[in-house]
Amino acid sequence: MLAQPAAAQGAADGYPNQVVRIVVPFSAGSATDILARTVAERLQERWGQQIIVENRPGAAGTGSVARAMPDGYTLMATSNGHTVVGLLNKSLPFDPLKDFSGVTQIASVPLVLIVYPELPAKTLKEFIDLVKAKPGQYNFASPGLGSTTFIAGALFKQTAGLDLQHVPYRGAPESVTSVIRGDSHMYFTPANVGVELIQTGKARALAVTTPQRLPQLPDTPTFAEAGLPGFSYDSWFGLMAPAGVPAAILEKVSRDTAQTLAAADLKNRLASQGITAVSNTPAAFDRIIRDDAARFAELFKEAGVGAK
Repeated sequence: MLAQPAAAQGAADGYPNQVVRIVVPFSAGSATDILARTVAERLQERWGQQIIVENRPGAAGTGSVARAMPDGYTLMATSNGHTVVGLLNKSLPFDPLKDFSGVTQIASVPLVLIVYPELPAKTLKEFIDLVKAKPGQYNFASPGLGSTTFIAGALFKQTAGLDLQHVPYRGAPESVTSVIRGDSHMYFTPANVGVELIQTGKARALAVTTPQRLPQLPDTPTFAEAGLPGFSYDSWFGLMAPAGVPAAILEKVSRDTAQTLAAADLKNRLASQGITAVSNTPAAFDRIIRDDAARFAELFKEAGVGAK
């Protein structure tokens, strides 16, 4: 009975001894992609092994990880949007909860609600009033139904009682561009991506999802300050693995990632972009994944969102 745990520990002691692949089920340039590459660069230095970050947007990318050998050499960097993909597509060839193991969170990224700058709404209240005056005529963009920004949009729509149409794009850059052009009216952009857009006037910021204002956007109020105190949302990002990876390997990856994120220069670099480095154990991350899945299932049910 002791042979299997000993073998698993031995595999962890020698891990990694070959190329590690991190699949990102979102497009290049997305918040998930940027964070994955930042962590991969540091882990590669720590491990002395090549780490390849592979962008495979959508369910195909996530499914490839679910089917991968559970040896720790295929990981996935994703967002809390992973917790809702099963609610949005009942015919997935994988189970978002049963077919994956949490490794560790890597970051919490505040979101900023931005709108097309030519809209006649300079505050959150004015935007809400504008949408309520013309129900169904305004929309919000997202990189897709399983994205963290889609969840934020659905939650905002429900909290404010709005009839907003959802327009999915192929990736985060396309979503941002759609708001700049005016094809879409609203988007929840990760702060690290949106600050420059806001500062250059390409988009107008109405509120941030953090409890306090962001140092990078001191003039942008929180949702509570802007008149919608019931809106609360944490956009997290993390590493996952196929179910069945030995616990000792999951714990090693989690531990090494935590030590990487604890480096003062990296923490400061992320903080300067409004990103908080976060790490936890595989067991703690699994609990968060399952708690969020239950929470969002209830949210989507109340909002009438989900696969029919």
